[in-house]
Amino acid sequence: MSAQVVAGELQLELYKIDLSQVISKYIGETEKNLHEIFQEAQLSNAVLFFDETDALFGKRSEVKDSHDKYANIETAYLLQKMEEYQGITVLATNLLNNIDEAFLRRINYVIKFPFPDSEYRERIWRSMFPPAAPVSEEVDFTYLAQRFEIAGGNIKNVVLSSAFLAAESGEEIRMKHIISSIRHELQKSGKIVARSEWEDYE
Repeated sequence: MSAQVVAGELQLELYKIDLSQVISKYIGETEKNLHEIFQEAQLSNAVLFFDETDALFGKRSEVKDSHDKYANIETAYLLQKMEEYQGITVLATNLLNNIDEAFLRRINYVIKFPFPDSEYRERIWRSMFPPAAPVSEEVDFTYLAQRFEIAGGNIKNVVLSSAFLAAESGEEIRMKHIISSIRHELQKSGKIVARSEWEDYE
């Protein structure tokens, strides 16, 4: 979302790099793919966005076999292309410590997004439901924000899931749909939700 805001403010195209299409098991293919990406971006002056960037910008390792050697070559090549590229590149990761220090030296700004507190969680909850969504008046955004400490990405999943549940039952989006979706979202990450967490809206 932040990358979209940057591109929007600058009135530039945003190219999200699909790592599955970039990284190849064949020697030299990854470099070829990276060359094409940066070449196209240079022509269009686009904002490049690398998500889960630690997979591509990871730390170089000690060379113990040919795999390490070629992995380090890919990293070095990427460093070179980053140096040459005149446009804006946005990198996103949850694992900053896994990024090679050589990349960090070339990054002008490191912006950390802290886990949202209850005030921000409430704002996220309210903003996730579009105005046209049939949300019941019983939905208590303050309760949701204070009771459930989940991040924005999880809230987005919950909102979408609760909308499907409500549509399936032919109802407005109610607290029971949201609570059920929260339980499912937390269970996906292995968290157990105590009955006291949701019994108010059982």
